[in-house]
Amino acid sequence: MLSAKIRQTVGMAAATVEETQIRMYYTGNPDWAYIRTLISGYELTYGKKKEEKKEWDVAAYRREAILSVGGFIAMNILRKTNPEFYGSILLIRRLFTLYIARRVIKNGVMGLVKDHQANADTLTATAVAASLLAGKPESSLTLLALSNGAEMLTEYAAEKARRQISGLLKLDQRDVWLIEHGRERKVPVESLKVGDHIAVHLGEKICVDGRVLSGNAAVNQASITGESNPAIKQSGSFVYAGSVIEAGDLIIVVEKVGADTSLAQIIHLVEEAQTRRAPVQNFADKMANMLVPISFIGAAIVYGATKDWQRVLNLLFIDFSCGLKLSTATAISAAIGLAARKGILVKGGNYIENLADIDTVVLDKTGTITMGVPQISHIDTVEGVEEKEVILLAASAEMHSVHPLAVAVQKYVKGKGWDTPPHDMSETVVARGMRAQVPSFEQYAGGFVLVGSRRFMTEEGVTGVPVTNDTAWGNNILYVACDGRYIGSLTIQDPVRPAMKKTLNQMRRIGIDEVVMLTGDSKEVAAEVARNMDIDSYHAEILPEDKANYVLKLQKRGNVMMVGDGINDAPALAFADIGVSLGGNKTDIAAESAAITIRSEDPGRLYEALRIGRRTMKVINQNFTATIVVNSAAMLLGALGRISPLWAAVIHNTATLAVVLNSAGILGSTRRKIVR
Repeated sequence: MLSAKIRQTVGMAAATVEETQIRMYYTGNPDWAYIRTLISGYELTYGKKKEEKKEWDVAAYRREAILSVGGFIAMNILRKTNPEFYGSILLIRRLFTLYIARRVIKNGVMGLVKDHQANADTLTATAVAASLLAGKPESSLTLLALSNGAEMLTEYAAEKARRQISGLLKLDQRDVWLIEHGRERKVPVESLKVGDHIAVHLGEKICVDGRVLSGNAAVNQASITGESNPAIKQSGSFVYAGSVIEAGDLIIVVEKVGADTSLAQIIHLVEEAQTRRAPVQNFADKMANMLVPISFIGAAIVYGATKDWQRVLNLLFIDFSCGLKLSTATAISAAIGLAARKGILVKGGNYIENLADIDTVVLDKTGTITMGVPQISHIDTVEGVEEKEVILLAASAEMHSVHPLAVAVQKYVKGKGWDTPPHDMSETVVARGMRAQVPSFEQYAGGFVLVGSRRFMTEEGVTGVPVTNDTAWGNNILYVACDGRYIGSLTIQDPVRPAMKKTLNQMRRIGIDEVVMLTGDSKEVAAEVARNMDIDSYHAEILPEDKANYVLKLQKRGNVMMVGDGINDAPALAFADIGVSLGGNKTDIAAESAAITIRSEDPGRLYEALRIGRRTMKVINQNFTATIVVNSAAMLLGALGRISPLWAAVIHNTATLAVVLNSAGILGSTRRKIVR
């Protein structure tokens, strides 16, 4: 998170951290004293950032294209009106062409000198040199104009995709309403600190992570969780920086500001992900570099066979590099941006590629398949005892317990608006339950209360306990006894996430062959959940460290995606081909242990992640095929003399632009059906 903290400093444009070195770019006058406290022990490389660099690139291509076309037209007019003078200025025409091609020549030569291999610009530079030697520099001018125009459009398309990606998570609200002494006053967001109270009104963007003190509002938090529908926020609800109030007003207490907010963490993860190359990008680069010599060899063969410089230029003005490299990089970046828009944080391009190959999904049960929040689903009492009495006696005994079953009881009481009666004494019996002495309360007598398992009741000599299974219907049963007599039981279940079964069915339709559940819960509970969810296989009563071993076994026969909570499942998440953390409450831990973090509680995001990976690789494969087929066809036609160098360049540059636009289209492919 160091780079994110540096980027939050006023005046700092960008910062990257690589092992022991930090590279920083700034546009103003940053607070260097503060920065030095953050970066003690690092080696610094810093400099003034060139503003509007990308815009300058597009403008430069446009300027060069206009200049080269203008020069070509002027020379042709001169050739027709004054042929003698036109022929006498051959040197000037050559020098003008060299000036237009200066960037291409420089890049082509540097590729040979530094990288010891020819690149796409080496091909173009050779074509320019060939036209000059042939005494026809004007032919290069047209081709350079076309090339610059195509690069301008390609750069514009790629930059537009980049701007869409960076704009997904932008926090553009600079001021906020701070509440002091009962009054609101507008202050800069940077001045807020933890514990401040702020007001956010209709249409305003929330600038901090915090908790609602008062008010009711419908909040659009799609940029954080990917939820399509507004979330209802009221007292006690958590809100995220970057979300927008669509209806209502809120008073919020600040819990996280600046670089510590969820939005800042998302931006950091997305920016870092852009720098992590996918294997397919390296493959595209290698293939492009391998294909450059083919153009040279083909040009040499054509010249040796025909001595026709026009055919030679055809081959030299066509290369595979631009289409392969640019389209692949754009596709990976667009996929990461699209995933972020849906609340899916992917740590790198390599995971986008891995998503396309996943055929086995492993799911933790508690907190992943289920909500992880047990709830009372059924209350049973003996004759003469009210449900409220059983619940309040159990709640009093469990008052200080943090066991999930105890939390379910406490939550039920709170939901009813009841007051939990105090106890005179309480004692935890490990792996059994609770003992407590509860005095009389309301109209109930109280007494010596036991809350726990059937085994606990048996060991304590409780009478009247019914003969049922502790995990009937796949749920946990909590028995309650008072003064040695059974008075009732609470059936507690951990509800399955809504739409989980639908998500599993959707994943199977796009190529998931096997769904496996791992849980530390009892076999009875696991069997019930697996049966209801149509899960292929399950392993119950296993420790967190054992989950990694099951993942390794499954990897022997497939590519595994492990979905867990990012804490107990950390070893399994690390060993899986892709580790995914599902749920916004676990984001901070999951950002460290999982390759993909899904901030929403909606399991449908798992399907979306797989869908994005498959869509991206499908687009990349389309681009590979189109680039190779179209350029190869153009080279063949050029070698046979069926097309002119101009049309060869038109075909090549049009194909490059088309595949880049195809890649950028991933950002708008959210509703397109994926066919595997």
